[in-house]
Amino acid sequence: MTRQSHFSNFRLLPLMLALGAALPLSVQAQSLIDLYTAARGYDTTYQAARSQFDATLAKADQAKAGILPQAGLALAGSSSNQAVLPTPARNYATQSATISASQPLYRPANWASYQQGEKSRELAQAQLQQAEQDLIVRVSQAYFDVLAANDSVTFVKSQKSAVAEQLASAKRNFEVGTSTITDSREAQARYDLVIAQELAAENDFLVKSLALNQLVGQPNVQPKPLKAPVVLAPVVPADVNQWVDQSQTKHPGIQQADVALEVAKLETQKAVAGHKPTLDLVGSYTAINNSDGSSTSVGDSRVNVGTVGLNLNIPLFAGFSVQNRVKETTALEEKARADLETAKRNVAQGTRTAYYGVQSGRAQVAALQAAEASSQSALEANQLGYQVGVRINIDVLNSQSQLFDTKAKLAKARYDVLVGELKLRQAAGTLTADDLQLINSQLAQ
Repeated sequence: MTRQSHFSNFRLLPLMLALGAALPLSVQAQSLIDLYTAARGYDTTYQAARSQFDATLAKADQAKAGILPQAGLALAGSSSNQAVLPTPARNYATQSATISASQPLYRPANWASYQQGEKSRELAQAQLQQAEQDLIVRVSQAYFDVLAANDSVTFVKSQKSAVAEQLASAKRNFEVGTSTITDSREAQARYDLVIAQELAAENDFLVKSLALNQLVGQPNVQPKPLKAPVVLAPVVPADVNQWVDQSQTKHPGIQQADVALEVAKLETQKAVAGHKPTLDLVGSYTAINNSDGSSTSVGDSRVNVGTVGLNLNIPLFAGFSVQNRVKETTALEEKARADLETAKRNVAQGTRTAYYGVQSGRAQVAALQAAEASSQSALEANQLGYQVGVRINIDVLNSQSQLFDTKAKLAKARYDVLVGELKLRQAAGTLTADDLQLINSQLAQ
């Protein structure tokens, strides 16, 4: 074998190994949307959020009771023995049935409670939306963590093969007297180091795979890799201020804080209602059946009584409890208003951080692509220099390490950009499952 053919095979070997390691991921592999759908039905954190959503809706319906009619049925029966001397003792029984109903006409506190219940529906929706967005990001992060770990294993194995070739070359050159023992020892040391890196990479891949399996509730999950060439779509809109503006109205955290402020205002209304009168429409119908008479009569009798009326209750003095309750709720209302402003500021800051993080990530991808090309050229130059005797073995080994390290960083940077774009939409409050379609279209089929 000539040196040129050996050199060509050496260059092709890492690529062949990389393709071989990636092939299993395409066999019965799952897409990002497939795994997100599986996680929706399995992840306990999301299921807990769904249950909380249902519970909050049910609690909201309970608040209607204060403004709706109330009705009840009461049944009673008794048996009596009456003895009035010198009259002989006698027994008589009484049965009664009463149907009563009431309809609040003016109860401002009850009406405020009903409005709070309606607001809690909005709160529940915002909380569920936040949980869904969190699930999207968690699944996507775990998905690309597995791909990045798999890439690391692939690149380390490729580097091990390359170092093994360089070690063999150094030993041959030492045997024929064209190089020193130092070259062989340097190559051996680098090979031993790569073995340790391979073990660490394989362990990391196993851990990341187990995390993804647990998240989606499926064993041996194999995510689809990105198809080559990887094309990163531009961020739209390209103005950070537009993202911030969106976040101020759509972010679930701000929506929850806004609802909390509205609920606090209604709580103040309820407290003020302690000074106000209440008015209810009431009615009842009672049927009383006396068997064998009663305490005042002899013989069977039946009495039917129906009533309709208004109950007016006017509070006069409650030991200053109402006034102090109003002070408390007013202070809590101010706290809720401050919490809303804090939420807006934090969301705006988080959105800007996420936006600039994506922009920085895209710049890193471009820089690493250039670095990859430069590292490849440097490796080829050092390999050629080593063959002609103007470079030593450590130069080649360093170039190999730099190239594979750059490849791994480039792959990781691409994944970080894709996840970063999802986190940007999450920070702005616009993230939905539909946003996974764009990433899904970039996966190998």
